Amino acid sequence: MGEPLSSDFETLWNDGEFRLSRGAKAGASCPVLVLTSAVDQPAPSSSARLEHAYELRSELDPSWAARPLELIHDHGRPALLLEDHGGETLARLVGKPWELDLFLRVAIGITAALGRLHQRGLVHRDIKPANVFVNTSTGEAWLSGFGLASRLPRERQTPEPPETIAGTLAYMAPEQTGRTNRSIDSRSDLYSLGVTLYQLLTGSLPFTASDPMVWVHCHIARRPVPPSERLDNIPIAVSQIIMRLLAKTAEERYQTATGLESDLRRCLAEWEAHRHVIEFPLGQHGTPDRLLIPEKLYGREREVDALLAAFDRVVKGGAPELVLVSGYSGIGKSSVVSELHMVVAPPRGLFASGKFDQYKRDIPYSTLVQAFQSLVRPLLGKSDAELAIWRGAFLEALELNARLMTDLIPELKLIIGDQAPVPELEPQQAQSRFQLVFRRFIGVFARPEHPLALFLDDLQWLDAATLDLLEDVLTRSDLRHLMLIGACRDNEVDAAHPLTRKLEAIRQAGARVHEVHLAPLTRDDLGQLIADALRCDPADAAPLVQLVHEKTAGNPFFVIQFLYSLAEEGLLRFDQGAAGWSWDLGRIRDRGYTDNVVDLMLGKVTRLPAETQHALQQFACIGNVGATSMLSAVLEIPEEQVHAVLWPAVRQELIERLEGSYKFIHDRVQEAAYSLIPEALRAEVHLRIGRLLVTETPADRREEAIFEILNQLNRSAPLITQPE
Repeated sequence: MGEPLSSDFETLWNDGEFRLSRGAKAGASCPVLVLTSAVDQPAPSSSARLEHAYELRSELDPSWAARPLELIHDHGRPALLLEDHGGETLARLVGKPWELDLFLRVAIGITAALGRLHQRGLVHRDIKPANVFVNTSTGEAWLSGFGLASRLPRERQTPEPPETIAGTLAYMAPEQTGRTNRSIDSRSDLYSLGVTLYQLLTGSLPFTASDPMVWVHCHIARRPVPPSERLDNIPIAVSQIIMRLLAKTAEERYQTATGLESDLRRCLAEWEAHRHVIEFPLGQHGTPDRLLIPEKLYGREREVDALLAAFDRVVKGGAPELVLVSGYSGIGKSSVVSELHMVVAPPRGLFASGKFDQYKRDIPYSTLVQAFQSLVRPLLGKSDAELAIWRGAFLEALELNARLMTDLIPELKLIIGDQAPVPELEPQQAQSRFQLVFRRFIGVFARPEHPLALFLDDLQWLDAATLDLLEDVLTRSDLRHLMLIGACRDNEVDAAHPLTRKLEAIRQAGARVHEVHLAPLTRDDLGQLIADALRCDPADAAPLVQLVHEKTAGNPFFVIQFLYSLAEEGLLRFDQGAAGWSWDLGRIRDRGYTDNVVDLMLGKVTRLPAETQHALQQFACIGNVGATSMLSAVLEIPEEQVHAVLWPAVRQELIERLEGSYKFIHDRVQEAAYSLIPEALRAEVHLRIGRLLVTETPADRREEAIFEILNQLNRSAPLITQPE
């Protein structure tokens, strides 16, 4: 555990969660920095951040980082000891505008340190003045605060209540809020650096807010006042650099710290030589040598506008609407709907989503439960006063039938308490009662002050009970302020499909139903996507665009995966000498890439380590999302080892890690993993796990039962098969 710390430590800052101090450890001559919890009983997440920072010590360099030295316990609390290079924490130097000479020297030092971090394959995710040390005489800078740093080149933030999002709201990039349908990557750090530099240059933050949701809105939607408009003595070129860093989308920011550093050095040279800085084209250096495919939507303006118009009608008129978004798998249905999420974010409205699973289609209401859990869970973090309002609304709406909803959504019990059992009824009466109670439950969320957008993905796999409930909600209820969005693969829904018949009945009943069909990308849209990804003129990329279009037929998911495969195999590569991307069409054609996206994903899965492939097969049997505890039981390994086994698949962006679970990034990846199971076993796996999931097996027994099924099948014939 290490020696205890001495008591004569100087506190550098205290943000309420952590405290950073400087002093000498007992028995040591050199000063150290100490990061410890600011409260006597730290939350598990706070301790985990200190442990994570310590685990990264071998990847950090003392030339640009305050490297962790030791993780100890001081007076019962974890404490992280860090190298002290001297200098001052930037948090103690903000508050008034800096002189331009000093600002530029320090900005260059911070940018250089951040660039070195990114070169190590790390994303900091919490750049702010408190996590930067500077020597104002030399301009040198060292980064600290690595508790949220990620080894992943990019990852998604789930839409959580802003109070619980890891990071610091005042400095948080829009994509870190989980409300922009964009991934967090190194360019997110550049946004946070932009906020920090804005504060140094002007003496104030670009935005001010007193409420977490207002902070989120500022980062997503508000344009800051340019620094040169705040202070007349700031050169326009320097102001433009800051504003470029603060662009809402990553594609519009600097793409690398190297490019930013180059422009800052040019500004410093001109200022020192002439005491002024002329305007110049920004970002001409530092082209990223890693393939970064833009996450903005191409060719979907009309479809997004249709969704926004439908939500506006629900807001103004109140009558519920169903919008059906259809198209082939991978065509971008979820991405289009996610654009609506950015607009519906509180306080304007509520957004909830659930995804039907082809391997769990016999479980009634499972997707609705998933969607409403995402609304109920955040309520548990509300203040007592706010929670009391919600509790009253639930009890008033559900009355004596509240037990039906607490049985379905156990988290609700934590808000309204244990409820009395409901009387037994005949099946028909019981169904009518349940539908009435569920409508009233939905009505708690769907209100004039916060309309509800409810997104249900993969309707082609929905269960019969949910289908009946949706018809009831849209045709036989007085429920208002609800926008229901359903996405389905129209090529898997024919005239005989239950969904087709039910939609016709809903239309006949007079409900509002609108259809939005997504077609493949046109060649022009595909050309723009590829040109933006490779940062070249569309005409120069035309031959590659033609080949990609032939292979993928303009399916966005296939396009993206195909381009990444070309880069992984060196057939699409960055030419350092030419500072641009190059490709060899002949070699690509000779490589004989498949025209089938599942086969492409299968190739990616089979290049993973055998133990990762094996884990993905087991995962695919469970469903699109698997709790870490479930995977631990199925794989017969500790939860910590689950993370290690699945890491190669996370790194390759085949699955993503969520809070307490993992998720396949796309159905096609799940299908590819599932296809590795010998064909004779697939039906048996599906049948037996499906039976288990629809039984009354308790949740604590279910994990063990699934493990028994898969283990038994594994003994009879191994799930994993190697490709020919």
